[in-house]
Amino acid sequence: MKDKKVKKGHCVNEKTLLVSIDLGKGTHYGYLRGPKGEEIGVFPIKNRLREYNEFYRKMVKYMELWGLEEIVVGYESSGPYGEPLVQYLFGKGVGVVQVNPLHTKRVKELTGNSPNKTDMKDPRVIADVMILGHALSVIIPTGPSAELRRLTQARERAVEKQTATVNQLRQVVYVIFPEWEDIFQDINCKSSRELLKHYPTPEEVAQLGVRKLANFLHQGSRGRIGKERSEALYVAARESVGIREGLEAMKCEIGFLVKELEQFEEYIAQLEKRMEVCLQKIPYSRSILSVKGIKTVTAAGLIGEVGDFQAFHSSKELLKLAGLNLYEVSSGIHRGEKHITKRGRSLLRKILYCVLLNMVKPGGTMHDTYQAALDRGKSRTSALVMISRKLLKILFALVHNHSVYQVQYSVRQAA
Repeated sequence: MKDKKVKKGHCVNEKTLLVSIDLGKGTHYGYLRGPKGEEIGVFPIKNRLREYNEFYRKMVKYMELWGLEEIVVGYESSGPYGEPLVQYLFGKGVGVVQVNPLHTKRVKELTGNSPNKTDMKDPRVIADVMILGHALSVIIPTGPSAELRRLTQARERAVEKQTATVNQLRQVVYVIFPEWEDIFQDINCKSSRELLKHYPTPEEVAQLGVRKLANFLHQGSRGRIGKERSEALYVAARESVGIREGLEAMKCEIGFLVKELEQFEEYIAQLEKRMEVCLQKIPYSRSILSVKGIKTVTAAGLIGEVGDFQAFHSSKELLKLAGLNLYEVSSGIHRGEKHITKRGRSLLRKILYCVLLNMVKPGGTMHDTYQAALDRGKSRTSALVMISRKLLKILFALVHNHSVYQVQYSVRQAA
């Protein structure tokens, strides 16, 4: 879901039935409040269509009974648990807003002067936060944008699991063949995986002999691994200090891990192909891809996490979504340093950071800007944050102006 800041007091007025929900994995808890203090106490809502329908009828009943004109439902951010119910409410045309857990935590401590957290207390606290105007409207991405969000999240999970598997493989191989990484710095490269699949122990590598080993690696690497590395691996295998006990069990584990890594690689490739297809269905993706350094996966991730660039009215809203809006803590004559809030989509910030690592390299699109920031005394992290904000503003301008990026133009000219 995409979150966008709404103006204070906008979501609730004297004609609004205020509904708050404390979301849970199996059971949600709802609460109804009218503008004159009328209320319906906390009640459970299970993830069943029958109970969703009953919940909707209850909202409509009290809206009409109390002479109100609209319903606004608020909930606290809670990962995927609220998505089915929120989708249902959107289908019914009900307004939905989201509140920040940090806000509910602070208001909660004011309620009863206690940080106590219960299913009976939380929905009322969420309602209090909504009345104060601290709410985010919720827009559900649809079509290709929704697909890109799911594909991006799926790829992120797959990459995390792939990294964990690589680390596990590295640990097992180190025990029986610690010299392996002297030859293969990347244990997950195709040549390394292929060799581990067929000859995982030093003894098996040594039995191949230099010539067969060199031919095997030459073919597997398409000529990138030469005779010298093959000879070095052969010598390392003959002189390896790896353990010799329990080899069969570790060979079995290595085989399993190598197969798993191959499956991850194939799965990630499939996700990336689907990303490319989805991007072709989004006209403004051309504007984003025109920025040197942004490729298919990055563009897909940016659009997936944002939801729809065109739904934002200003770059400030976009910065807030990413948690790249600034704040400072100042008092009296003291002026604190500015920091980003990080109260936004963390994966969006991660994608921006990863793409910038290449863009700030010599010859990269943002290298001069990055170097200028360092020359002014900014730290590397502060410089990257500054350029992340700048890049997001550029993307916003490109999309809204239906234009493509030109290196010679300044951000003001592009906008």
